[in-house]
Amino acid sequence: MYRKILITTDGSAVSQHTACAGVKFAQQMGAEVLALFVAPEYQYPVYVEIIPPSYPSEPEYIAQMRRTGEDYMGKIMRACEQAGLKHSCMTAFSDATALKIVDVAEQQFCDLIFMGSHGRSGWGQLLLGSVTNKVLSHTTKPVLVHRLITEPATS
Repeated sequence: MYRKILITTDGSAVSQHTACAGVKFAQQMGAEVLALFVAPEYQYPVYVEIIPPSYPSEPEYIAQMRRTGEDYMGKIMRACEQAGLKHSCMTAFSDATALKIVDVAEQQFCDLIFMGSHGRSGWGQLLLGSVTNKVLSHTTKPVLVHRLITEPATS
């Protein structure tokens, strides 16, 4: 049914659990996996006359975010290898995360976007998650929203 599934991650624990569920789903479908991490774009410091020496240059920032993305997506890649799935990963840069997810899904010919209902986007996580909600409202592709069920603590 699905040939290529886009699995998003932001590196959070919830996102990693969602990604593992996405790999299991892809295995059931026999689908290829594209893991995606969207990093914020480089921001030049504003309101300062001199850039502090500790502030990273744009190439340093891009290299660091690519390494961070590879770290975040490493678990997904290993799970795909163990499942025998064709897989790849991508780090993209955008301050509009949801729109970048939709754009990558289109450009990479993904049949399905698999993502969590709660990431780490502040107040937006109270209901469905601001990024997930925006992806749902901006794509015509199917989106499978995985919800992590946590059991209440017992004393």
